[in-house]
Amino acid sequence: MLRLAVTTAAETFDRLCDPLAARDIAVEHLAVTGRAVDPAEPPDRRFDAGFVYPSRLMAGGVVDGRHGVPWVNGRAAVATSRNKAGTVARLARAGLPVPDTRVVSNPVDDDAVAAAAADLEFPVVVKPNSATRGTGIAKAHDLDSLLGLTDYTDLVHDFRATGDKSYLLQEYLPDARDYRLMVVDGTVVGGVERRLDRADRDVGAWKHNVHRGATAVAADVDDDLRDLAVETAEALGIDYLGVDVLVSEGRAVVSEANARPTIDDGKYDAGFWDRLAALIRRTAAEGE
Repeated sequence: MLRLAVTTAAETFDRLCDPLAARDIAVEHLAVTGRAVDPAEPPDRRFDAGFVYPSRLMAGGVVDGRHGVPWVNGRAAVATSRNKAGTVARLARAGLPVPDTRVVSNPVDDDAVAAAAADLEFPVVVKPNSATRGTGIAKAHDLDSLLGLTDYTDLVHDFRATGDKSYLLQEYLPDARDYRLMVVDGTVVGGVERRLDRADRDVGAWKHNVHRGATAVAADVDDDLRDLAVETAEALGIDYLGVDVLVSEGRAVVSEANARPTIDDGKYDAGFWDRLAALIRRTAAEGE
């Protein structure tokens, strides 16, 4: 039985275990944090492959150095998808639709921020370049509120030693429908629509992240969106990818991509697990 190292202990780990065991792949947790190890000491377990590189890239380097396994989505794939501005640039270069975006890389003054926002209609979305789960995303309704938000961003950057001091100014798409399409080895294997309850919308909520209270509902998306998701994975060169698509006023854009997507329980096509197992086996074989 093939042994698969999984570094997340959250929902995705639990949802992987039984379906992959039924396909002769043993899922085992490999701790990345909350431990002290001798990096030169040989590991006590051997794995055939790893399931997506750890989110903490430096800690992942230790795991990678000790175990030397091939990854379904290695370090480069995770780093590529985490860089939101870089993703927008790659997709735009490939001719794929993306939100109108400006990237601001500190240090810049207020005039530079105002100039970057000049061609974007308010409200605009302010988004950290490398955060996840909707962390730090805000909406500015005018220039004063935008500069207030960027002042706060500057303070945070000064206080913490962060390697990425860039953020995005992005057009706000009103009443957008928010889809996450899962692509595995060049094929869309299902997707979800992330929805907010009416009560939340009535009090001004607008972020569709599940970790912020939205609900993921299985969605039967049309072929155009499926093609867009596949083209996104091809442009980024990532085999296992969650592609976030916003549809607003008849226009579809790729807002983000995630090389460490959460697996939503029971919301994918019938062939999802077979295709994922085949990708894991191919990854293991290529690493031999």
